[in-house]
Amino acid sequence: MTVAPERRGRIGELVPYFLRLGVLGFGGPVALVGQMERELVGERGWLSKDQMREAIAICQSLPGPLAIQVGVYISYLRGGFWGAWVGGWAFILPNFLIVAGLGALYVRLGDLQPVTAIFYGVSPAVIALIVHSCYRLAKLGMEDWLQWGIAAACLLVTVILQAEVALLFIGAGILGILYYGNILRRPPPSATLLGAAPLAVPAAAPLAPAASPAILSKLLLFFLKAGSLTFGSGLVIVPFLERGLVEQYGWLDQRQFLIAVAIGMISPGPVVITATFVGYLVAGFWGSLASTIGIFLPSFILVLVAAPVLARHRANPYVQGFVKGAYAAAIGTILGACILLGRVAIGDWLTIGIGLVSLAILFRWKVSNPLLIAATAVVGLIAFPLLNPAWVMIK
Repeated sequence: MTVAPERRGRIGELVPYFLRLGVLGFGGPVALVGQMERELVGERGWLSKDQMREAIAICQSLPGPLAIQVGVYISYLRGGFWGAWVGGWAFILPNFLIVAGLGALYVRLGDLQPVTAIFYGVSPAVIALIVHSCYRLAKLGMEDWLQWGIAAACLLVTVILQAEVALLFIGAGILGILYYGNILRRPPPSATLLGAAPLAVPAAAPLAPAASPAILSKLLLFFLKAGSLTFGSGLVIVPFLERGLVEQYGWLDQRQFLIAVAIGMISPGPVVITATFVGYLVAGFWGSLASTIGIFLPSFILVLVAAPVLARHRANPYVQGFVKGAYAAAIGTILGACILLGRVAIGDWLTIGIGLVSLAILFRWKVSNPLLIAATAVVGLIAFPLLNPAWVMIK
């Protein structure tokens, strides 16, 4: 299959961009999506604001990690089918190498106490990054009272149930179809959500067991299920992983699972890269590879199936209504997940201060995510041995 020269050139642009984002993109899914919106819409002009809204809403409506799905979707718009595969795996590769390396270090040393200290300082800054990015995304796509009402309802449901409910997105999309699709009200003004721009198609860790075919198969199937059935971002996939890894299979104890989550939070890229760390603890390098493929493969398949359908029907008012409703649900559920995650990340006066100062810096000076993460990591490394907060990694 030959690729047109223009499309090949665009694929060539995708690789360095997403490799760089995979190395330097801190802060979880919302921060990563916010960074893509800022760089690819505002600075590079790879896609319009309407296309970015569309990407976020559609990807949030699909199961799997949000940041990777948006990256795959944008790569599809920019480079077609093969661009999606190349850009998506370029995004994942740096995260995989970094976290697999940390997994190897943890298995060999049996203790990563500095990770706890870094977790202590970085986690409140991650919460600030999520809040700031949600603000940017709300400015991008929240337009009226119904969207804000949907967002508020989804936030409450997420916090009360302490989990993300997949039916929220479907229900919000149906409500959007009814309201914006000219069923419950008169046709809206000519402006549309989907832009007129054309859419291109520390207990010591045990040594990792041998990577037997049976273990690798179980890891692959477990993470395929996680990537296929869990809606939303890595921030809310954590309860699903905890039930399976700790309670169902007993591959990790609670302490090791919390360390795995911390690794996912403090490493660049999507939070679900936790899967790579878990896979290494369970079955070494091949376990990390099987887990990584399992957690991310459904995102590629779902996005590549949904994107061509959306391209054909983007002007349909019912599609536009579904997108607007699902987008509002995304904002609400991510903020709800932020509150849940904040219960783990913030537990004393210093972490409250780190969170508030980080938020003020992000709104006032637009500091880069890696710089903020590095600064708060240093604060954690200094303050943790002095304060010795017992609540960290326990709550």
